[in-house]
Amino acid sequence: MNLNSILIGSADPQRLKDYYTRLFGTPGWNEGGYSGWQIGTGFVTVGPHDQVTGSNTQPGRLIWNIESTDVKGDFERLKAAGATVVREPYQPGEAPDAWIATFSDPDNNYFQLLSPMM
Repeated sequence: MNLNSILIGSADPQRLKDYYTRLFGTPGWNEGGYSGWQIGTGFVTVGPHDQVTGSNTQPGRLIWNIESTDVKGDFERLKAAGATVVREPYQPGEAPDAWIATFSDPDNNYFQLLSPMM
């Protein structure tokens, strides 16, 4: 098996498309109200979903991650592009060589930059 993508459903996908475009550039595809970006070997897609309304009330329930060899540098780049910061880069106690930074999108979905696991 291979996890290759995540779909973020929204009642306002255009708002998410605008936000992620500021962070990741022009989407690699736009079709049928869905927009997607390739990040490394995986894909992030945003689009309409009839079971989604309003903002996420439990943003920590599902957090998607972007691996980065330069968490601090990529954090500054995303922050400068308008990313909403939840937590600045920090080192978790159990992994002193690792870094994590957390962001939120306009629907209050969390995503993180994190150091490679291996």
